[in-house]
Amino acid sequence: MTESLDIAVVGAGPCGIAVGVAAARQGLSVALYDKGCIASSLVKYPYYMTFFSTAEKLEIADIPFTVAGFKPSRQEALVYYRRVVQTCNLKVNQYQEILSVEGSQGDFILRSRNRCDRQESVKTKYVVLATGGFNQPNFLGVPGENLPKVKHYYKEAHPYYDQDVMVVGAGNSAVECALELYRTGARVSLVHFEDTIDKGVKPWVIPDINNRIERNEIQVYWKHRIKEVSQESVVITHIKSGKTKEVPNDWILAMTGWSPDNTLLKNFGIQVDTETGIPHHDPDTMESNHSGIYIAGVLAAGKNANKIFIENGKLHGPNIVTSVTYSLLT
Repeated sequence: MTESLDIAVVGAGPCGIAVGVAAARQGLSVALYDKGCIASSLVKYPYYMTFFSTAEKLEIADIPFTVAGFKPSRQEALVYYRRVVQTCNLKVNQYQEILSVEGSQGDFILRSRNRCDRQESVKTKYVVLATGGFNQPNFLGVPGENLPKVKHYYKEAHPYYDQDVMVVGAGNSAVECALELYRTGARVSLVHFEDTIDKGVKPWVIPDINNRIERNEIQVYWKHRIKEVSQESVVITHIKSGKTKEVPNDWILAMTGWSPDNTLLKNFGIQVDTETGIPHHDPDTMESNHSGIYIAGVLAAGKNANKIFIENGKLHGPNIVTSVTYSLLT
C-alpha cells in the first residue's frame, strides 16, 4: 500500500484535473491516475486543431487561460492544463492504469499497473471516474477495416498528399479533415449515411465545405455506407437502393467518433443504461449507484458525445467535492 487518500481520480484529462483542483483547494488529499499522459485525449486531436469554445470557457478554477487569438489551439490547451497541474501542485500518476477496486465507501483499495508493469495499490475513501469519452473508436464493422490504410484518427494532412482519401462522416472532425486534405493536395471524397452536413458543424466552416462540394473539389456520397475495404479500393453501398460502387482508394479516415471505455464501470458494479450508455449517477452530486464512487466529465454523457464538453464537464468537480466534504463531516 503506497498511500492513503481522501479522493482518487481515475483520469487526468481537463475534467479529472478540475476534480483534483477542487479537492486540493478544500484541503483534501487527492491523486490522479491515468493510463496515458496528462490530457491524453487532447493529444489525440489533430495537431492544428482550434477549439470551438473560447479560452475563458475552458479555464479551471479561475486560473487564467491566455491565448494569442480568439479561440485556443490544441497546443495552447496542452500548455494550459500542464500549468494548472503545476500551479495547484496536483499529484498525477501518468501511465498508471487502474485495474480494479475493492471495498466500500470510506475504505476503497485501488489496484494499478504502471508503465514498468509493476502493480501497486492505494487506499482511498472516495473514487472519481473521469476517464472521458475518447477511449475507443466507433468501428465501421466491415471487411477490410483492419487494413493499415484505415485510420480512426487524424493528425495532419501532409502524409496524404497526392493520394485518394475517403473521409467517413460529416461532423466537425470529418469536415475539417476533408478541407485540410483538399488544401494539401489530396484527392478527397466524403461518405455519409445522411444527406447533409451534420447540424453541429462549426458555422464558419459550413460555407467552406459546401463550396468545395458544389464545385466537385470534394466528391461526396450522401446516403452511402462503406461495405468493404480492399488494398486498392473501397466498395460503398447506397442505403435505400442497395446499389454498390467501387471507388479507387489509398486511405480511409473514419471520423465516426469515439466511445467511452465502460470496463471500469462494469468492474465497479456501476449500472449503465444499455440504450444511452449513460452510467447511473445523481446529476446534482455525480455519485453513482455504488456509494462513494462518482462520475465526472464526458463519461457521464454515455454515447452522446455532444452533451458534455470540457466547459460543462469541468463543473462536476466542485459538485463532487462538495458532496464528499459533506459526507466526511457527517
